[in-house]
Amino acid sequence: MISRLRGTVLSVKPPAAIIDVSGVGFRVSCSQAALDLLEAGRTVDLHTHLIVREEELSLYGFATEEEVALFQTLIGVSGIGPRTGLAMLSKLQPEALRAAIINDRADIISRVPGVGKKTAEKIIFALKDKLGGLDAAPAMPTSALDAEVISALTSLGYSISEAQTALGQLPRGEKMDLEEKIRRALAYFA
Repeated sequence: MISRLRGTVLSVKPPAAIIDVSGVGFRVSCSQAALDLLEAGRTVDLHTHLIVREEELSLYGFATEEEVALFQTLIGVSGIGPRTGLAMLSKLQPEALRAAIINDRADIISRVPGVGKKTAEKIIFALKDKLGGLDAAPAMPTSALDAEVISALTSLGYSISEAQTALGQLPRGEKMDLEEKIRRALAYFA
């Protein structure tokens, strides 16, 4: 199995890139975190997962070993293929995805394109016990107000992980209404 590639980036056409390793060009479908590392002409080191099918070999690239491990766990769920797993890791940071699963947050997972509420619930059911206890999960928005802020930011075009990061930057001790939280979260992006 090919578990790592180190080579020169020949081209990047999201969601894939061509990596030259000693004269052989590998086409690698990459998570968003991996794509962010890639620039034509630069040397890159990607963690990979190879999927062998009857008619095709598919290589998936990730920025960290944690991403690969979570990808392998996701595609182990019946009905979750590599494209869906890659989409989930491209829209949610690994720690946010893990926290959403552990905290039964189907609403967060179902915001990933191609993942509906039933699929999100299926993923949570299959993986909640495999990913550890609540102590392994970072804090997720627990109030309905925080969920509304994330929903508003994602509807404005920010990714779920960006919205969660902006929300995490807000002071926790202050009382703020929905508009104030959204305004301050948007100020974080400015």
